[in-house]
Amino acid sequence: MRLEITSPQTKLPFLKTEELPFTLQELRSAIPVDCFEPSVVRSLGYFFLDVGLIVGFYALAAYLDSWFFYPIFWLIQGTLFWSLFVVGHDCGHGSFSKSKTLNSWIGHLSHTPILVPYHGWRISHRTHHANTGNIDTDESWYPVSEQKYNQMAWYEKLLRFYLPLIAYPIYLFRRSPDREGSHFMPNSPLFRPGEKWAVLTSSLLLATFVGFLGFLTFQFGWLFLLKFYVAPYIVFVVWLDLVTFLHHTEDDIPWYRGDDWYFLKGALSTIDRDYGFINSIHHDIGTHVAHHIFLNMPHYKLRRATEAIKPILGEYYRYSNEPIWKAFFKSYWACHFVPNQGSGVYYQSPSNGGYQKKS
Repeated sequence: MRLEITSPQTKLPFLKTEELPFTLQELRSAIPVDCFEPSVVRSLGYFFLDVGLIVGFYALAAYLDSWFFYPIFWLIQGTLFWSLFVVGHDCGHGSFSKSKTLNSWIGHLSHTPILVPYHGWRISHRTHHANTGNIDTDESWYPVSEQKYNQMAWYEKLLRFYLPLIAYPIYLFRRSPDREGSHFMPNSPLFRPGEKWAVLTSSLLLATFVGFLGFLTFQFGWLFLLKFYVAPYIVFVVWLDLVTFLHHTEDDIPWYRGDDWYFLKGALSTIDRDYGFINSIHHDIGTHVAHHIFLNMPHYKLRRATEAIKPILGEYYRYSNEPIWKAFFKSYWACHFVPNQGSGVYYQSPSNGGYQKKS
């Protein structure tokens, strides 16, 4: 379903797309009230399950000490790192529990060991959710204009469009095109003055953990670090970039500009995806439409909420059961930039000459 198409070859005046035929309150009223209530016991259960599995596989890998097992271990452990990240993601949204203190503790325990500055990331992710689908103000995997794409240096294009699955660590330090700041520095444009100490706390904790990794390397050598941390960490980064890329990168997801954008319209510029047996392992993070509409909803309530709002959303609900790697490569080749002007615009690629057919 496409609301408006504009062509980059023609300079068009600002265009507005149609308004949604439902309201945020109508969607909320359709969802059972208990879906908005986190269970501390259940949330902690997921956290301790992930931590227990990670510790268990570390013990197994150390016991076997086999290069035949290590590649399997890296894949499993990196996936579990990603699952732990999702727990911290709930903490950042306040959907882990109603206690800010507990959310902060568990958030740091979930994110620091995987080199994510909890508060720094939490705050930038807040910006993403408040501006989803807005070309000018979104924070994560937003499109660049065709003009900006043509002006980008070769290395920028390489990292953004051809090596997207290793982009996350760079994003933490430098953000994305046309954005300045670092997730580690309290004076970054990402943060408000009152958030200084929260950002510093997360950055110092992460630096302390890096020091701990350095100590382990000094004691046991670089090969130890590679086997037990670097390789699983790379798998985690690939998972994080893959899933977040596919949340918002599809050639039929509209992007808006200016006054044509508002929260609910932008929140629907995402798509639910099926990761098969991985769904339960990474806490149903692929159920993303309901999450963007109601970001404080626990991950274990999203499927139920989705079924409740689908009849109202109708054709505005996007879902894909396409194999994940097939979906990735389709978007990888098709989604590079959007037209320079207009609203309700869609991704295009250089291969189609900057022309997008109406549908």
